[in-house]
Amino acid sequence: MVSRGTDRAETFRALHRGRPPGDPLVLPGPWDAASARVFVDAGFPALATPSAGVAASLGYEDGSTPAEEMFAAVARIVRAVDVPVSADVEDGYGLPPQELVERLLGTGAVGCNLEDSTRGVLKDPARHADWLAEVRAAAGDRLFVNARVDTFVCGEPDPERAIERAALYVAAGADCVYPIGAPVDVLPRLRAGIEGPVNVFARTGDAPLDEQLTELGERGATRVTFGPGLQRRTAQALGEIAAELRR
Repeated sequence: MVSRGTDRAETFRALHRGRPPGDPLVLPGPWDAASARVFVDAGFPALATPSAGVAASLGYEDGSTPAEEMFAAVARIVRAVDVPVSADVEDGYGLPPQELVERLLGTGAVGCNLEDSTRGVLKDPARHADWLAEVRAAAGDRLFVNARVDTFVCGEPDPERAIERAALYVAAGADCVYPIGAPVDVLPRLRAGIEGPVNVFARTGDAPLDEQLTELGERGATRVTFGPGLQRRTAQALGEIAAELRR
């Protein structure tokens, strides 16, 4: 019998398949249960939590959330909605692959983002690929693994370096690759050089979002996420309301 978790993971995996150019899978990033419900009520078929957004909601700086609190926050989000939820768990918090997988599955998440840098320093790609392979072996089909490639945000702008890392991670079993911070003009090169789905980051303060999403899809994005952008935009709107109250 297929478990509910495996079934949901397959539902999430299927959302990435056969997407035409210009129509990427859009995954809003909820930072708490209330925001998750807003996105689901708007009709989104799946969600992807941002670690920085969750950190802000818990009163932490990005990268400083204790693992226990991050997993608990993800569990609250999953419990609040009836769609698949993928969780950004940074670099895995130093947990062994088996434990990391068990903790993720315990939240009800169907996927995860895993970074290949720690505190701004890139990890050795071969060793990281070996670690990802262990995560895949422990998870089987129960988790959709989104392997983040941090070359662009760590000062290596050559897209070939990202493509090299992506190839290792896909070979290790990653379902999707996320070259975070990649300039829009290099997306076609990344799309041509990377096997499988590509996650692209959308900046909420730039061009109108609908136009930006179409452009990112046409340039090679299979799916689009927003990092903490939606949480920060919401906080800005709340600040404007608060300022009105003080007049």
